[in-house]
Amino acid sequence: MFTRLHLTQFKAWRDTGDVSLRPVTMLLGTNSSGKSSLIQSLLLLKQTAMSPDRTIHLNLGGDDLRDYFNFGDFPTVLTQNSGSERAFTISLDFRSRGQARVPSGSFEATYGQASSGATVIRDLSLSTGRHRFRVIRRERGAYSLLVDGENQPRGKGRHLAPERSIALPAEAISLLEKEGSVAEDLSLALRRELEAIVYLGPLRRKPERDYVWNRSAPGEIGSDGDRVIDVLLASSERNSEYHGVIEGVSKWLNRMGIAKRLEVRQTSRTRYEIMVERNGIMANLRDVGIGVSQVLPVLTVAYFSSKGNTVILEEPEIHLHPLAQSVLGEMFVEVSKERDIQFIVETHSEHLFRRIQTLIAKQKTSPAQCAMYFVEGDRRGAHLQQLEVDEFGTVRNWPKNFFGDSAGEAREQALARAHRMRERTGA
Repeated sequence: MFTRLHLTQFKAWRDTGDVSLRPVTMLLGTNSSGKSSLIQSLLLLKQTAMSPDRTIHLNLGGDDLRDYFNFGDFPTVLTQNSGSERAFTISLDFRSRGQARVPSGSFEATYGQASSGATVIRDLSLSTGRHRFRVIRRERGAYSLLVDGENQPRGKGRHLAPERSIALPAEAISLLEKEGSVAEDLSLALRRELEAIVYLGPLRRKPERDYVWNRSAPGEIGSDGDRVIDVLLASSERNSEYHGVIEGVSKWLNRMGIAKRLEVRQTSRTRYEIMVERNGIMANLRDVGIGVSQVLPVLTVAYFSSKGNTVILEEPEIHLHPLAQSVLGEMFVEVSKERDIQFIVETHSEHLFRRIQTLIAKQKTSPAQCAMYFVEGDRRGAHLQQLEVDEFGTVRNWPKNFFGDSAGEAREQALARAHRMRERTGA
């Protein structure tokens, strides 16, 4: 689980300040304001940590099959308002899952551009407990290795360059001697947290009438939910390790009022269809409203993800009616508690947000478990405001026109009605 994020000079952000990440974190705001950049910073580190090239400093993408996002080049990532400081920084804190030997840690890396045009680490800091490990880029690509508060580096040279942004090379580990195992455990714990990120974007696949399945185990669900059906098919097997996914998905579809349950039907030796029961009638997934197929990946990922994972969702409410959007808020809160899943959600849904407020008021969750942020942008870049929510779900610092000007709309309607009444009466 990630507990803090801080970006400087990154895309739309000159400086986010420390962003507290909770079990349920909601990002709200105007279009093109910078919400997605917060999410993309984590995906950038994830695709770097998973890169097959261990010598890479930052994987800006380009491989459509392997990468989550193509960031272009260094100038594209760097904020336009960077001035003379041609560098950006990503900093985060994390808490390890399970029985990791490093229970928590911090990461901070500042990236610049080498004369070759490549993006390189200028300064990397990894810390946990009493130890802090730091590598600083010097002239000609050489790095100095510093430990804790020591003034003299343990070593210098190109061979000490960090790997995949999050790890020290074997040569550096050997120089660390007794602290080397701590540095290795720290990098491993951070890598596991990054690899455990599950991302579902706002554009999701339309359903097919039937599917071919060879009973292979599903891999990642895909940023557009293209492997969701594989998960549901695997879940239908009696002794499957994914058993329970369909039940969980059906429960929330029913609570949303858009379907009673899902059912998998085998139509031939290798072909299957997903059936949806509504109002006592079973219909093919292809023949029901698009809202069902679009929310399926959202509900599936909540139960398919391993306990302790971080699930990042963009606009999970697409094509859902207001009640169903509200119930999504309940799902995030309940599943986060039941399965120790962290949800980071970018949304435009007032109904989802309002339900979180209600859940806080009913003591189903608390401000300590749910963080909500409003993002807006102007010529100077993106700006972040954490919403101050009290124990009764009341927001103390509503941004101007947060969900539109409802009071203004009511006033305009009243004025228009009065004007028309005067015209009719000739007054």
